[in-house]
Amino acid sequence: MPNPLEALIFYAVFLFSTTLHEAGHAWAAKKGGDLTAYMGGQVSINPMPHIRREPFGMVLLPLATVFLSGWPFGFASAPYDPSWARRYPGRAAAMSLAGPGANLLLVLAAAFVMRTGVGLGWFQAPASVHFSQVTAGAEQGWGGAAFVLSVFFSLNLVLFLLNILPVPPLDGSGVLPLLLGPDRTRQYQKIFYQPMMGWVGILVAWRIFGVAWQPFFLFVVNLLYPDAHYG
Repeated sequence: MPNPLEALIFYAVFLFSTTLHEAGHAWAAKKGGDLTAYMGGQVSINPMPHIRREPFGMVLLPLATVFLSGWPFGFASAPYDPSWARRYPGRAAAMSLAGPGANLLLVLAAAFVMRTGVGLGWFQAPASVHFSQVTAGAEQGWGGAAFVLSVFFSLNLVLFLLNILPVPPLDGSGVLPLLLGPDRTRQYQKIFYQPMMGWVGILVAWRIFGVAWQPFFLFVVNLLYPDAHYG
């Protein structure tokens, strides 16, 4: 069984990061003229509007999986007007990318705190890196903070990488209409926006992610610690 405290930390980071992800979608849609998510209260870092929309994906499933496996698996969504997306494909693409963009900003924020902590002597580059060990406490008492920061960094990196994959129904696929043109976009939406194709897309994305994650993770961590040469 996973450590209960660590499981709760994983879930708290998942909840916060997913809330920011969906709020990013909702904010970008509002800026682009679609008030659907805004009217649902989802232009907010308060998790409750997002939980009310997806209670299973944001609470029940991730809590069950994190306590069974140590890893929170879940999902969320922000509503939008499909007719608005068809009329304004550029704005719809910006809405799609705003979610993973929010996760990227959280990765950068965690990296900034880590590097600042290294400079202040609180953290140091670990002897080896993995998902929950991206930085290490340099002094007694900083190990817990290093663990939280590592999880925050890694989980948001996962959400960023997974969601930018251009596979329906993930966010990266929202950019494809800009490349296809109106007629091909309609054909694409008709085929790939069916529920069954969505599940197929998720399975394909997980296969791609499984291959891409480790080299991508090591590449980013080596940017964080240029002298460490992890690999």
